[in-house]
Amino acid sequence: MTSPKPNYRIGIDCRMYSSQFTGIGRYVFELVENLQKIDTHNDYFLFFNQPEFNNFQSSNPRFQKVLVNAKHYSLAEQTKFLHILNKHRLDLMHFTHFNAPILYHRPSIVTIHDLTLHFFPGKKMTSPLHRLAYGATIRASVYKAKKIIAVSRGTGKDLEEVLHIPLSKIQMIYEGINPDFKPLNNPARLQSTLTKYQIQKPFLLYTGVWRSHKNIAGLLQAFAKLRKKHDLQLVITGRKDNIYAKEIFQKAQSLGLMPESQSPHSAPLVVFPGLVSEPELVDLLNAAQLFVFPSFYEGFGLPALEAMQCATPVAVSNTSCLPEICGNNAVYFDPYSPRDMAEKISNLLKDQPLQEKLIRSGLEHVKKFSWSKMAHETHQLYLHAISTKK
Repeated sequence: MTSPKPNYRIGIDCRMYSSQFTGIGRYVFELVENLQKIDTHNDYFLFFNQPEFNNFQSSNPRFQKVLVNAKHYSLAEQTKFLHILNKHRLDLMHFTHFNAPILYHRPSIVTIHDLTLHFFPGKKMTSPLHRLAYGATIRASVYKAKKIIAVSRGTGKDLEEVLHIPLSKIQMIYEGINPDFKPLNNPARLQSTLTKYQIQKPFLLYTGVWRSHKNIAGLLQAFAKLRKKHDLQLVITGRKDNIYAKEIFQKAQSLGLMPESQSPHSAPLVVFPGLVSEPELVDLLNAAQLFVFPSFYEGFGLPALEAMQCATPVAVSNTSCLPEICGNNAVYFDPYSPRDMAEKISNLLKDQPLQEKLIRSGLEHVKKFSWSKMAHETHQLYLHAISTKK
């Protein structure tokens, strides 16, 4: 008679869980959603801040939510969160971002999405105290972890080179793409979204956070050059970070892309819709001529894959992990050269056969990426980490 399978207590840091689906928020959301479908044996403790704690409803009785209310880089993260974690006596804790209580010593794994703050600290991480806190937190997380999940080989290589983590400790697990991102055959729905945001011409689309490493200023410079040959609009979605928004608006004005005097009936050259809903983002991806991703650095580059899955041609930077993630299914440019960016985009706009080729190959390429597959591989890593000694 075989002995029953042990029942493990597994924790997941859901403090960045978000129904707004931005970056890590989407990762945590999809991880929890898909784990609930595959594990009905082990007990999970999901650690939330408000308001997500109230909003989350479990679909699996093995998944229990726990209120933490400890912001990242806060004293509460190092004290209150630590106390709550220790009280639950977990067999394994999964920190879905490197921010974790430094004095937590029970078994853990951590997901590293990128090392952006190392390469591009930007305006939010300039003080010595912030830099010290970042360095101490990420080093404590990765050095104590039994395993580290890297979301791309590029991120794994960065961990090896910057933090000197042995590759044997790193498990590469790709992210996935939500099936809601798909080609649409609903002209009325698309037109409704375009009308809402004053999009009246063929347009280029960017979506993502507004940070210096996203190179939105470079995209504006490239667009100013493109306008000499193409009658286009540029649509820049994403949360308008106040620290960077002023700089971006000033750049657009200096390039003549936001004229002070403009007819109320004329289409704006650059449209800033802000953080749009997921259905509206799907609409915009479907309607765009091209999706442009000008980042200097990415840990995975999910928006480019979401665009491919909506049957939209993609032009991306030739840096960091983007060639790894996009393969031969995108046009590449030098993000440090607005001239090269403009030329590559212009060539793609004029080459209809190439656009059609990228659409076909992109739709095939995205089949490699699945949130279900990500959750299965992460689940197997949980069991392996619990059953092996460090």
